[in-house]
Amino acid sequence: MENFKGQPRLPKFAVPKRYDLQLKPDLSACKFAGSVSIDVDIVAETRFIVLNAAELSINPGSVSFSPRNSSKVFDPKKVELVEEDEILVLDFAEALPLGLGVLAIGFEGILNDRMKGFYRSTYEHNGEKKNMAVTQFEPADARRSFPCWDEPSFKAKFKITLDVPSELVALSNMPVIEEKVNGPLKTVSYQESPIMSTYLVAYVVGLFDYVEDHTSDGIKVRVYCQVGKANQGEFALKVAVRTLELYKDYFAVPYPLPKLDMIAIPDFAAGAMENYGLVTYRETALLYDEQHSAAANKQRVATVVAHELAHQWFGNLVTMEWWTHLWLNEGFATWVSYLATDSIFPEWRIWTQFLDELTDGLRLDGLAESHPIEVEINHAAEIDEIFDAISYRKGASVIRMLQSYLGAECFQRSLASYIKKHAYSNAKTEDLWAALEEGSGEPVTKLMNTWTKQKGYPVVSVKFKDQKLEFEQSQFFSSGSLGDGQWIVPITFCCGSYDKKKSFLLQTKSENYDVKEFASDSNKSAWIKLNVDQTGFYRVKYDEELAARLRYAIENKYLTPTDRFGILDDSFALCMARQLPLTSLLTLMGAYREELDYTVLSNLISITYKVGRIAADARPELMDNINQFFINIFQYSAEKLGWDATQGESHLDSMLRGEILTALAMLGHKETLSEASRRFDAFLKDRNTPLLPPDTRKAAYVAVMQTVTSSNRAGFDSLLKVYRETDLSQEKIRILGSLPSCPDQGIISEVLKFSLSPEVRSQDAMYALAVSKEGREVAWTWFKENWDLILKTYGSGFLITRFVSAVVSPVCASLCATS
Repeated sequence: MENFKGQPRLPKFAVPKRYDLQLKPDLSACKFAGSVSIDVDIVAETRFIVLNAAELSINPGSVSFSPRNSSKVFDPKKVELVEEDEILVLDFAEALPLGLGVLAIGFEGILNDRMKGFYRSTYEHNGEKKNMAVTQFEPADARRSFPCWDEPSFKAKFKITLDVPSELVALSNMPVIEEKVNGPLKTVSYQESPIMSTYLVAYVVGLFDYVEDHTSDGIKVRVYCQVGKANQGEFALKVAVRTLELYKDYFAVPYPLPKLDMIAIPDFAAGAMENYGLVTYRETALLYDEQHSAAANKQRVATVVAHELAHQWFGNLVTMEWWTHLWLNEGFATWVSYLATDSIFPEWRIWTQFLDELTDGLRLDGLAESHPIEVEINHAAEIDEIFDAISYRKGASVIRMLQSYLGAECFQRSLASYIKKHAYSNAKTEDLWAALEEGSGEPVTKLMNTWTKQKGYPVVSVKFKDQKLEFEQSQFFSSGSLGDGQWIVPITFCCGSYDKKKSFLLQTKSENYDVKEFASDSNKSAWIKLNVDQTGFYRVKYDEELAARLRYAIENKYLTPTDRFGILDDSFALCMARQLPLTSLLTLMGAYREELDYTVLSNLISITYKVGRIAADARPELMDNINQFFINIFQYSAEKLGWDATQGESHLDSMLRGEILTALAMLGHKETLSEASRRFDAFLKDRNTPLLPPDTRKAAYVAVMQTVTSSNRAGFDSLLKVYRETDLSQEKIRILGSLPSCPDQGIISEVLKFSLSPEVRSQDAMYALAVSKEGREVAWTWFKENWDLILKTYGSGFLITRFVSAVVSPVCASLCATS
């Protein structure tokens, strides 16, 4: 028995084929009872069966193994639940016969409040607080609901039955085939599922409304939500129907199940979860209120729905073999969600906004402490650590880079081949490369191994000399340190025009490229832009002459928004890594005074905040001048957009208005603060006033908090009142994200205390942690004093990681700026 402890994977001498699972949740007592009969194939001689279980009470007398071709029943002589390894070891007195048999286990468990496993979420119905029962099994928490082989490679069929209060809705992965009412309880039986991994099993029990539609080939699609909010599911429903049809064509494989349910859960740790046929979401990622949701909320719903539905093929139908290949699931779903959103909403120019994903990946991967896309996972406890910007955003970015290199048609054709080949089974990264290599004839494995098996990425330095471009790659570290990584880099560049695009693979540390055709006397001042449209996952450092030409091109609007974004983002990163002086960055920022593109300006605002924080710590006496410099940059776009939407304006202008006005409020722009106050007062009198629509509310809320003090707290109290009166999660988060911008330390203390109160759902508390520079020390002290409570609330997992990062990162940045 000792041989099974401390192992990264379960032994493979027994393989599950089918689960017959029966559960009876008690929503009042917050517990559940269950039984499972598992068809198991004994494939090697053993007297043990080892599977996963955690936080369950196993009834030893209920455990038995019955071989299919024998009347003999094997009862284990010992049943041991090893909590530290989350395994259940069944020790039988004699070797089990090879072949199929049925393993029966009875168990009980707790409906926990930690948003993982089989847990409870709270909601209000007719003024009464109620519980619903919800599952969240990814990555390794199905074992908290029933004993199982809780690894993605152990795919099996599932036949699920739930005993629930008769007035409640009970959902699972598959359609209901029978409901039997017996007084206050009913037994709900579901159709047997196709084979799938345990982390995709799902069931939800509670009171819900729904809206319904069908795809052209008859797939029933529903959006479930709290009673009274059904209309808020209409937008997600339309997106889901169109996305399913789009993916059916793109992957050349129909959606594999007879129905798709999507459900909004009030307490939910992640943004959403792609359970096969029953996708669970935070309310903010699924519901859209025409009157009170902002354009940014609408876009988030669309991209999250597209991401989760991509998983129905890429993840659910074809599943990673082990968590080392998580990036295959998440990187691909992130990338293809933009493909789908762009197809449905081309006016959103979503591929330009994809650069935010790229930047997040570059930012984390520039740290010495980063990790490769493919990470060896040696214990289930390690899995949560890789649900990060490397798996999602770097993963998506290198897929985009590869698609750009191979061409869209070849890439799609090869993907369809990969999905057909591995449907209803498991795959590794190498399987995807093999399919793409076969379809393209390109050395995909050799190219991509340099991007997935080592951490980091290059900065490509380029100089123009003697009618040649000199390229040199070196590993980029945000600390400015030197690294020794080397990549096969798909280089693209344009000289003076997008009609003159060149590309090649940089396979060595340095290489020269002859550009005589661009270097004529009439073309000496022509701009040269590398990494065209930012499709490559690398940064570019230009020599002074080339950088000056690019500034001129930006000022004269010769470059696309994606390239304007890339030049700015690379320059900021190089400046932070001390490879460019701050004056060079500020000069470049000045070239964006007439910028109107949403994504470019959004990044410019983000950079402004970061530079401002550093300057405030290093040279506080210069802050008035620096803030005025930034205000001047944003003045043009702010005046163009104003506070009020115009008839028929674009989705992107709606999003940009709020961001620009918020930035001006944060910078202390007096006119913005004054106008925000006027509109906020009107909003307090009439929550439906046209003076403060959802797109500009956050700007007004932030502006109000800039003038709040412990002795003048009316604005703060008013915002808390709005928070308490709304039942829209998006509005609550808008307010939570605005409160900590206050410069008053006493108010910050109150905000932080409020974030851990019962009034704030635990997954939302981190929105209240983005404190002003004046509040950093207060936040750090509060964090240390409340650590035990924070640890108890969030336990292990990515939420506590975000919590720690939100508080600690600004403090560390402050120390770096002053050291």
